[in-house]
Amino acid sequence: MIESKKKLGNELYQSLGKLFYAVAMADHSIHMKEMEKLNEAVKDHWLEVDTIEDEYGTDAAFQIVSVFDWLLEYSKESEETYEEFEAFYIEHKILFTPEIKNLAMATSRAIAASFHGSNKSELVLLGRLQLLFEN
Repeated sequence: MIESKKKLGNELYQSLGKLFYAVAMADHSIHMKEMEKLNEAVKDHWLEVDTIEDEYGTDAAFQIVSVFDWLLEYSKESEETYEEFEAFYIEHKILFTPEIKNLAMATSRAIAASFHGSNKSELVLLGRLQLLFEN
C-alpha cells in the first residue's frame, strides 16, 4: 500500500513536470526565465506538499524538474505533453486535491508570465487547464 502510494506520488510529480513543460513550450520555445520560475516554484512551494520521496530518497517534487529537463532535452511538443498530463489527471483525479490544483494553476501562470507576460498560446493552455480542473 505504502509503495503504491509512493509510486503514484512520483507519477503525480512527473505528470506535473509534463504540464509545466507544456505551458513553457506553448510558444514553441523555452526561455531561461521560465526554467528559473519553475525551479523557484518547486523550492518555494512543491517541496512542502508532502513527504513522498523518490527511489533515491530525494523529495519526489524534484521529479517535476527532472521530467521538465528530460522533455526539453528531447524537444517534445507542448500539445503531446499536455495531453499526457490530461490523461494522467483524468485517471487519477483523486490525487489532485484542491491544494494541488491551486498550486498547479499558480505555477503554470507564473511560468507563462515569466517571459514577457503570457502570450495567446499560453493563455489558451491555461484556459484548458482551468476547465480540466473544474470538471
